[in-house]
Amino acid sequence: MDWTDELIYLLRILLAIALGFCIGLERKMRYKEAGIRTHTIVCAGAALIIIVSKYGFTDTADFDSSRVAAQIVSGIGFLGAGMIMYRKTAIYGLTTAAGVWATAGIGMAAGAGMYIVTVGATILLVAAQCVMHIRCRLFKTKTYWQFRIRFEEGGSDAETVLKLFSAESFERLHTSRDGDKLICEGTITTGENFSASYIANTMKDYPFIHAVERCGDE
Repeated sequence: MDWTDELIYLLRILLAIALGFCIGLERKMRYKEAGIRTHTIVCAGAALIIIVSKYGFTDTADFDSSRVAAQIVSGIGFLGAGMIMYRKTAIYGLTTAAGVWATAGIGMAAGAGMYIVTVGATILLVAAQCVMHIRCRLFKTKTYWQFRIRFEEGGSDAETVLKLFSAESFERLHTSRDGDKLICEGTITTGENFSASYIANTMKDYPFIHAVERCGDE
C-alpha cells in the first residue's frame, strides 16, 4: 500500500470527523444525551472500520470486505440501545439512538470514498432534525399524563370524573367503604396536562372529588 493511499484514507477519516461534528453540534444545541464527542467518534470509527475492512486485507486470498463492515450496524445498535430509557410512562433517547445509528452510516460512506453521498446525507440529516423541531402540530409528539383521583361514588359520579378529565375509562379502580360512603380511587390516562387552577376549580365545583394527584411527579 502506497503512503499516498494511506493519506487519502486519513483524509476520509478527517471528513467523517467534520461531518460527525456537524451532526453532534446540532444535537448538543438541543441538549440531547449524545452530543459532539459521541457523534464525532462514532462517525470517525465507522469510517476507520470501513477503510480497514476494504483495504486492510487485500493480501489475503479469501476475504470478504463486507463482513467487518456489517458488524458496524449491530455494534452501533448495541450502543444506541444504551441511550434509550423508559421513565414516567415515556420513552427517552429513541431519536438520539437513531441519529447515532445514521451517523455511523455517514461514517461508513465517508470511509468508502462516497463523498457526495456522505456530505449530502449529512445535510439532509441535519436539515430533517431542524425541520422536525419546528413548532408544528404535525411534528408534535403526543404526550400522555396519568392522574390518580379519589372521589365519592354516588351513582354516575365515576362517569362525571372521566368527562371532567377527558378520559375514556379507569386503568385501575379501587373501591372501599367509609361508613355509609363508597370511596373510589382510580387512575386515568389523558392527553391533557391539567393546571393546578383547573383541578382546584373542579374540586370546588364537584365536592365529591376528594383528591387529585398527577402520577410520576418526583
